[in-house]
Amino acid sequence: MAVPVFETIFAVPMTCDSCITKITANLQDQVVSVEGTAAPSAIVDAIQATGRDAILRGSGKSNSAAVCILESHASHIGNKVRGLVRMVEVAPSMTIVDLSIRGLTPGTYHATVRESGDISQGPESVGDIWEAVQAEEQAKPSRGVFGKVEVGEDGVGAVFLDRPIHIWEMIGRSIVVAGQQDGKFDRNDPDTLVGVIARSAGVWDNDKTVCSCSGKTVWQEREELRDRGML
Repeated sequence: MAVPVFETIFAVPMTCDSCITKITANLQDQVVSVEGTAAPSAIVDAIQATGRDAILRGSGKSNSAAVCILESHASHIGNKVRGLVRMVEVAPSMTIVDLSIRGLTPGTYHATVRESGDISQGPESVGDIWEAVQAEEQAKPSRGVFGKVEVGEDGVGAVFLDRPIHIWEMIGRSIVVAGQQDGKFDRNDPDTLVGVIARSAGVWDNDKTVCSCSGKTVWQEREELRDRGML
């Protein structure tokens, strides 16, 4: 099934009309709106290729988007954040998954949604693959198995795929990315990542330019995220 067209909004710093002759944008609001079927991470790369920065501000309709920050729970590494998963429900029971990871050992990794969102013990406390038992009983693939991600020699990997699921079904669960699909995970393995799935802003749901908690601009927050390895 082809992925339906969906809208994604990005904050992009622009200073004059010459900026919007190169990309479709709103100069006053400093945002770029993109409609299509491309991965949001690929759109960020394309905008950055023009010499400008970009921050994803929302994708899909209200209550149709989610995000998961993937972290290593290994105690011997400093930078814990190793990846990000963005999800948008673009049609009934059809959600696209945009997963990117970095800083990992080259090889094949498996991404799975887990029954629990308890990451107090890292990947060791998240439970079984979501719906694995039901899928086995019905002799069909589990919706909790997202698929494989290939990490190259540069330590970077990405995958863009779609799954027959609703966003609301995944909120509060967790995602594990590891060298094995299932079994006993080791939280001290720096290449085993886990994160909780949380709601994310839809298109036009997030118009903040300054965080009310920290007083920092979205660009200052971005620099902190970059320093933490999230971008």
